[in-house]
Amino acid sequence: MLILASQSASRRTMLDKADVPFTVVAAHIDESAIRASLHAEGTSPRDIADALAEAKAMRVGTKRPEAMVLGSDQILETSTGEMLSKPQTPEDAIRQLETLSGKAHKLWSAAVIVEGGRPIWRHVEKAVMHVRPLGSAFVRDYVDKHWESIGYTVGCYEIEGAGAQLFSHIEGNHFAVLGMPLLPLLGFLRERELMPS
Repeated sequence: MLILASQSASRRTMLDKADVPFTVVAAHIDESAIRASLHAEGTSPRDIADALAEAKAMRVGTKRPEAMVLGSDQILETSTGEMLSKPQTPEDAIRQLETLSGKAHKLWSAAVIVEGGRPIWRHVEKAVMHVRPLGSAFVRDYVDKHWESIGYTVGCYEIEGAGAQLFSHIEGNHFAVLGMPLLPLLGFLRERELMPS
């Protein structure tokens, strides 16, 4: 039995489409507090993504020690090393897109599996996202049209939709962009015979 410790629709969709048998139990953790604390300690964005994924898996895994619990998280690191959070308002989204315009940023996508109350597998992947120079009118129109779907995403885009228009090119795995290192995860699930090989 695999439990996804996440409310992310994109992660649920990835697992569904890959025919992974799983259930969902939301992990209620204070992501902002954990991120801020780790950042204050000088932890790298890559390791913060990993720590948040582990925190989600551990929160559910301690209550369900008989199950394998998957936690996943994604951190956006700008070209100056700043981490962006999900926008709270359309104005936040506009500011974020203006910050990213014409520059490359990194997406760190992490997954951790906990079993018996301890981590047994982890993987972090990086994607480099090259944002084309964005005009102010385009940014405002994009946010106005798509706020309902992009307001829940770090970086204010859904690459599988209109967000594809924001980029000149992308380096890295498509699934990592969507928020989870799916191919290594599938390999581990086959090793553990949760999926056919």
